[in-house]
Amino acid sequence: MRVEIWSDIACPWCYVGKARFEKALAGFAHRDRVEVVHRSFELDPHRAKDDVQPVLTMLTEKYGMSEAQAQAGEDNLGAQAAAEGLDYRTRGRDHGNTFDMHRLLHLAKEHGRQSELLDALYRANFAEERSVFAEGDERLAELAIAAGLDADEVRRVLADPDAYADEVRADEREAAQLGATGVPFFVLDRRYGVSGAQPAEVFAQALAQAWQEHTPLTLLQGGDGGADACGPDGCAVPHA
Repeated sequence: MRVEIWSDIACPWCYVGKARFEKALAGFAHRDRVEVVHRSFELDPHRAKDDVQPVLTMLTEKYGMSEAQAQAGEDNLGAQAAAEGLDYRTRGRDHGNTFDMHRLLHLAKEHGRQSELLDALYRANFAEERSVFAEGDERLAELAIAAGLDADEVRRVLADPDAYADEVRADEREAAQLGATGVPFFVLDRRYGVSGAQPAEVFAQALAQAWQEHTPLTLLQGGDGGADACGPDGCAVPHA
């Protein structure tokens, strides 16, 4: 069974939602047969690469809230993250363009290191003091290399703005086609969609339901294994 997760590194609920989903997956009996694929979604796709601003400023400008309201929201997110065992800086974070991060995540996917890089990017953005935006390509390269990617390959991708750009845009188009208007957005076996950082119990229920419909029917044999039946060639002739 495949679970696809659309998310953005700048999205705090994606950070929390990933932890909640993984908690549900860890308790799922068939977890070893679940493939998890992370897909790209940008919350701020038109922001210039060098346009970096404080999170509180972004929130007040984008959503029209006061600075006090924005800070209260950050404090609430910090509490939600802490409940999942995640570190979260409620003061001093910044916000910027995430396109290059998504391009690197597609590179990481090819090498089986996607989840590791995503975790590193989330930690850098939400928990660490150094900026994942303001320090530029070298900071992203440092994180990608630490996640297990080849240094030369990482720097080649960062130097080429077209590398994996089509893959990122394809993910974003697909999200729109599936009806995702925000993230995190979870798609289970292309049967069920779960929107938002739901409690782990909701993810557990979704996994169980999707698995039940995914798993082929088990034929129960009882009595005569060759009992009469009808098929494309007709029906068995009743025995006298």
